[in-house]
Amino acid sequence: MSNKLCERLGIDFPLFAFSHCRDVVAAVSKAGGFGVLGATAFNPEQLEVELQWIDAHVDGKPYGIDVLIPENLSVKHEKDLTSKKLAERIPPQHREFVDNLLKSHGVDPAGEHARAQSDDAPPPFWPEEAMELLRVAFNHPIKMIVNALGKPPQEMIDMGRAHNVPVGALAGAKEHALRLAEAGCDVIVAQGGEAGGHCGEVSTIVLIPEVVRALKAAGHDVPVLAAGGIMTGAQMAACMAMGAAGAWTGSVWLATTESECSQIFREKMVAARSRDTVRSKGRTGKYSRQLVSAWTDAWEGPESPGALPMPMQSLIAEPAIHKATKAAEGGNAAAVPLVTYFVGQGVGLVDNIVSARSVVQDFMSDYAEAVETLNASVG
Repeated sequence: MSNKLCERLGIDFPLFAFSHCRDVVAAVSKAGGFGVLGATAFNPEQLEVELQWIDAHVDGKPYGIDVLIPENLSVKHEKDLTSKKLAERIPPQHREFVDNLLKSHGVDPAGEHARAQSDDAPPPFWPEEAMELLRVAFNHPIKMIVNALGKPPQEMIDMGRAHNVPVGALAGAKEHALRLAEAGCDVIVAQGGEAGGHCGEVSTIVLIPEVVRALKAAGHDVPVLAAGGIMTGAQMAACMAMGAAGAWTGSVWLATTESECSQIFREKMVAARSRDTVRSKGRTGKYSRQLVSAWTDAWEGPESPGALPMPMQSLIAEPAIHKATKAAEGGNAAAVPLVTYFVGQGVGLVDNIVSARSVVQDFMSDYAEAVETLNASVG
């Protein structure tokens, strides 16, 4: 395949794979796609280790990184705020709610988030740390940087320009895409509400043509990547028929042998239907799509104290979910219902666990077959 974005990035097939797992990133890029490492899962020192590993295992193929810099974060203007200081603001009723939920599933109380145990660790999703992650990344041969949850800060766009690396950002609505293009973004990831993680409410099949049309009418020659529920090459072909330059995918890589997920979550993915996901604030404080679980049910239930704002909610959610997952992996059957992760509605299309390379190959063959079917229908 060939389009302007493929040519600029030096890739054969515009399948973009967002993953927190370096093995997935390397496997996808080596197979002809474009792996994107979710850098927000790491601190700067950890990211350096991950990128050194990718450089050594990607065979010189291009890859990128994704950061999460929320445009709207209620505490981001507070100077010298740390996770430890922020954790001290968590109301007692929220801590009690989490502890009681864990105990009801045979799991010991969670304790503090690892960041909250440090005297100087910044809060989760902290903009200054994200910029430090980018500075680390630019010591490596990255070929694209992408931001989620709003317009990238000007410093991020300037860094991309200085290194001749395209800057992308996620948009969940037409007006968001226009703002991103006007801000100088080189790539727009139009993410439908079917997507896992933070997402909006507009479906992918509506959002893609709406964004493509709006950008064209405004005179913006910006490639659009389709995201949200895309698990097959046929879906990718459909989105490209609507004007997308490629597909941005995430959930499909969770169902691979290389992914960072627990085996219990993989098994849940295979068993899940497309209706077994929910948009909930119970993990990060902002709406994000994840697998329905006892955790999400509790936060949406009548006894819930209500999710705390981002980034405070993560300080109580992450250690609790991690502890429940470890308990489930250790044989505690009562903890299994609590196991959850960010995943989109495409989970209903997962029927087995395969390698990341196999997923890329399946996308390519499925895409080609879909195009042949369309061509035949034209006659």
